[in-house]
Amino acid sequence: MSSMSFKAWAEVAADLVAVAAGRAPADLVIRGGQWVNVHTREVLPDHDIAVKAGRIAYVGPHAGHCIGDGTEIIEAEGRFMIPGLCDAHMHIESGMLTPAEFARAVIPHGTTSMFTDPHEIANVLGLDGVRMMHDEAALQPINIFTQMPSCAPSAPGLETTGHEITPEDVAEAMSWPGIVGLGEMMNFPGVVAGDPKMLAEIAATQTARKTVGGHYASPDLGPAFHAYAAGGPADDHEGTQEADAIARVRQGMKAMMRLGSAWYDVESQITAVTEKGLDPRGFILCTDDCHSGTLVNDGHMNRVVRHAIDCGCDPLIALQMATINTAEHFGMERELGSIAPGRRADVILTSDLRSLPIEHVIARGVTVAKDGACLVECPHYDWPQRARGTVHLGRALGAADFEIKAPKDAARVTAKVIGVVENQAPTKALSADLPVQGGIVEGEGGVCQIALVERHRGTGGVTNAFVSGFGYEGRMAMASTVAHDSHHMIVVGTDRAMMAEAANRLSDVGGGVTFWADGAEQALVELPIAGLMSDAPAREVAAKAEALGEAMRAQGCTLNNAYMQHSLLALVVIPELRISDMGLVDVTRFEITPLFEET
Repeated sequence: MSSMSFKAWAEVAADLVAVAAGRAPADLVIRGGQWVNVHTREVLPDHDIAVKAGRIAYVGPHAGHCIGDGTEIIEAEGRFMIPGLCDAHMHIESGMLTPAEFARAVIPHGTTSMFTDPHEIANVLGLDGVRMMHDEAALQPINIFTQMPSCAPSAPGLETTGHEITPEDVAEAMSWPGIVGLGEMMNFPGVVAGDPKMLAEIAATQTARKTVGGHYASPDLGPAFHAYAAGGPADDHEGTQEADAIARVRQGMKAMMRLGSAWYDVESQITAVTEKGLDPRGFILCTDDCHSGTLVNDGHMNRVVRHAIDCGCDPLIALQMATINTAEHFGMERELGSIAPGRRADVILTSDLRSLPIEHVIARGVTVAKDGACLVECPHYDWPQRARGTVHLGRALGAADFEIKAPKDAARVTAKVIGVVENQAPTKALSADLPVQGGIVEGEGGVCQIALVERHRGTGGVTNAFVSGFGYEGRMAMASTVAHDSHHMIVVGTDRAMMAEAANRLSDVGGGVTFWADGAEQALVELPIAGLMSDAPAREVAAKAEALGEAMRAQGCTLNNAYMQHSLLALVVIPELRISDMGLVDVTRFEITPLFEET
């Protein structure tokens, strides 16, 4: 039952009342389970759930009065009945999958609601791309809600995107049926400075009585943070320490704590609840970014809940953070996030609240997964050619395009270097003393070259700089058209000829990620839709992503989920140092900075 055919409560209210009163039979009864009530934070044994028209009609002991000749019976056999899990903030594109294939990947993990921000495709295709994501999301058998992206570009004046998002775009999208709010407001310096465009987007969202997503990627909790809070964002997921979470909830924002493929920010913040004793209703769990390998091999929101429990959180509180807290935040507590009358019948059966095995998943009253297998179709949108042909280099690139010329007559130079930090989005602004050979600066001692190749307008532009932290050994190159948030092309390498080969390869296949070593391609993940996603099944994409990881490890890279680190090196709204099509960006000052330090 897609969201396009799913009926509103008002259309079925009389039926729900009749079932609860025993005047009409339920479509489905889940019998003999332990009701995990996230409203009261208690577990009630020997309870039944009666479902009509995809919604819960009755929860209580002995639902025999709701059973008729045609009622489907599911025996819970004493298992826990918990609400379907909600991901409060995430980007489908980070899974390298379209909404349909992402849904098919996460349904067996018990995710039945997602609040998605498609700002990756917005940077490539603008409002048109957002509409495509919104429309495919609406076809799915689970709840995929869309937040209208707020910042394309994320930092005006510091990067050039394929398309820009305007306040008029935001106002238009607020009328679409699946839009629930404004995506993360990444341009926090603009909000702090009172930028009229940013405030107009927030105002359009609040006028529509929808939720404004936040993104305050700064450790400064002084006046700038308070100015950002005054600007209207209702949540934030960029906290990395306990003080960040506390500051946000004290200002009336929800602290979203994320565990993605490469972001491990739950353990350092959940102590605000487990040790400081703050009210847990101000805290929400999310993933932000999960690639296909994580989804296939490790899980989705079930993984996050388990992790929160392992960090000392009471299982019932952890479940609240992944269900009712999320629903209430988006004003949807009467629709989802709990097992209660009138809500969508999104229910998980599990035999243990700590290890959380996802044994049976029901969405809108229909069994959608059992024992790790997805049992429903996830319809695909007919993606047009304009969404597939998005890599435009303008010309074939050569090794010379990746040369970094030294200042005149220099034998060595001191260069600024982007320092990768494992399991975190921020980078470090480092420096390195590098040699010069034939007038060209060379990387050494773990310092690789990084280049951003313009791919939206075919300008042929290449910006070169240096990066460290990947640990690559030998001759290699890696290129990706996933380059948050502008999504040009990022190329990292130790061999300029292979860097050019890798870039040209992605131009030929229409986007994706490729890894080269010793003069040959070692791995390729094709992402033909906007250069960001594949419409192939998740397991196929995950297998290619795993081959990519193996190729990276074979060249000495041992970072956890290093691909995710690679893809964020152009994210010019997270400190400290990034690369864009305009140059090297100092994100502590929000300005273009020279590659070489003055001597």
